Amino acid sequence: MDYYQGVVIEYLRANRARFVNTECLIQLEAGDNPDRGTHWYCDAVTIDLRESAVFLCEISYSQTLSSLIKRLDAWRNHWDEIRAALVRDCAIEATWPVQPWIFVPSARKDVLERRLPVIGSGLPSAMPMPKVTYLEDVAPWNYRSWSGKEYAAAEKVMLRSA
Repeated sequence: MDYYQGVVIEYLRANRARFVNTECLIQLEAGDNPDRGTHWYCDAVTIDLRESAVFLCEISYSQTLSSLIKRLDAWRNHWDEIRAALVRDCAIEATWPVQPWIFVPSARKDVLERRLPVIGSGLPSAMPMPKVTYLEDVAPWNYRSWSGKEYAAAEKVMLRSA
């Protein structure tokens, strides 16, 4: 597990309606020995029951984000196969949307804006644009670990009910 990966995993798990499978193997073809280029270990496959959605979470703090962009591009090229593999191997609902969710430092925002537009195509069966969350926003002091609510949001609710 990478340095900041544990922090992101705890952030994902803080929402009690999410279930997280870390280092989840996604392989296009069923079998014991997946061929090179036909499988990936996803940092976390997250099932969100409130949203009835699946997120393929990747975490990077690289300067260039090259590996992350390559992975997203490979997923884009095999999107229908990836969705089928998730239904087959992870028993997700075939009708649920699947979306990449990337976690990167906010200082890499410019890199993302330059390199991500090549990912989306707008076709209904195409991989959707990744959801982006900055690593600084998932620091443990920004949310309540038992409910996933941001401290500011939770305090507003408490003030209204008082």
